[in-house]
Amino acid sequence: MNKFHVVFISAPSNIGNLVPIVEFARHLTNHDPRFLATMLMINMSERPIVNAYIQTCRATASNINFINLPPVEPPSPDEYQTSLGYTCLLIAKHKLHVKDAITHLMATVTVRITGLFVDMFCTSMIDVANELDIPCYLYFASPVSFLGFMLSFPYLDAAQFSTEFVDSESGLMVSKDPGSELIIPGFANPLPPMVLPNRVLYKKQEGYLWFLHHASRYKETKGMVVNTFQELEPYAIDSVSKWGWPPIYPIGPVIDHVEPAQWHPERDQHDKIMEWLGEQPPSSVVFLCFGSMRSLSGAQLREIAVGLEQSGLRFLWSIREPPKRELELPGEYTNEKLEEILPPGFVGKGVGLVCGWVPQALIFGHQAIGGFVSHCGWNSILESVWCGVPIATWPLYAEQQMNAFELVKELELAVEIRVDYREGSDLVSAEELERALRCLMNDNSEMSTRVKEMKEKSRMALLPNGSSHKSLASLILELTALI
Repeated sequence: MNKFHVVFISAPSNIGNLVPIVEFARHLTNHDPRFLATMLMINMSERPIVNAYIQTCRATASNINFINLPPVEPPSPDEYQTSLGYTCLLIAKHKLHVKDAITHLMATVTVRITGLFVDMFCTSMIDVANELDIPCYLYFASPVSFLGFMLSFPYLDAAQFSTEFVDSESGLMVSKDPGSELIIPGFANPLPPMVLPNRVLYKKQEGYLWFLHHASRYKETKGMVVNTFQELEPYAIDSVSKWGWPPIYPIGPVIDHVEPAQWHPERDQHDKIMEWLGEQPPSSVVFLCFGSMRSLSGAQLREIAVGLEQSGLRFLWSIREPPKRELELPGEYTNEKLEEILPPGFVGKGVGLVCGWVPQALIFGHQAIGGFVSHCGWNSILESVWCGVPIATWPLYAEQQMNAFELVKELELAVEIRVDYREGSDLVSAEELERALRCLMNDNSEMSTRVKEMKEKSRMALLPNGSSHKSLASLILELTALI
């Protein structure tokens, strides 16, 4: 039996990008045992959570080989202005090490390397693939709708953004015509500019240039593997596929269902949370969680607390403390600090549970969960769809505003709290949240019915003859045809 070797590399800064690419490697090798997989790991000392995750993977993913790349001199502060700039420069500094590691694999492993998979911020490694004559594929951990925007970004930069937009006093790029909207491949509806990522809206900052740099290189890959499925994004997949860009392979939903409860350094609360959920009626609890990369202000937390009280709903609320230093991730509040921030007597009330980090995928699978207030990260969306849990949109950063727009306006799978919320936005009021929660927890709504139907479609997609199963088969055919 012929064997095939594939190599993966991901940005070290974001666990939300790393986990999906590792899960895809696991999915591919489980699906077709002819494949061997190697993950090349870039160390970033500011992200110890990544190391904890990889240690668990080494023990549980026997069909994936993890190689730690040698350290490099980190970028100096005068070379970057943002965490994204730091990460992209750090990755690029590893090009020689990546080339050496792959060259060593080619010399010592008799199985030919048939593909190098890079994530959305590792496009500098396309150069390494070209030098070694290895086909390079993009692994995209966000939706196809956002991929359509990124592929269009160089054209927007050269045309619309240069002629129809100006910088406001705050530095935010705004349209000369207040009613202007964007026509983007992947979106059936015109896109309001204010749902674009902050990195794009602040044109004079380095984040804009980094997004533009990576977006301009996606078309150099041989194909684009996306963690989505045809039934979830039919318009986006079909419309983006018509533009002559590299082929799209929707292979999702690929989800890490249980591992965070095993490897996360802040998993101690898990048993308490699951015990509390076990005491609640089915579909009665609204789950509020805003991801691993951001946290909300004290004033906003107080508004949420009042909104939850006014709703009278049971709730599970994950609150994270802002990072203490640049490049670090949010951490855990002490109970004393939470009691200082939230309204008097709120912590410990019987109808809800306030906690820190939670094993989100396991929470979604609990029968007590009836709704999810989400930052609209794509991994979280896929997890909630898989479990049939309706979403209320509260985006914070990255492409989450566009994800929220897609969920609410394109797919009609979510309740809108906001689709354009971001750091610096007006507070979401307690009344605004309360109204959204009542809609979210209405189990008889048309939206709730659509979510339940999408749950079944998400599972069918991965079965033999399912859309993602067929797409993965096409990718495998492409990879193996090169031998």
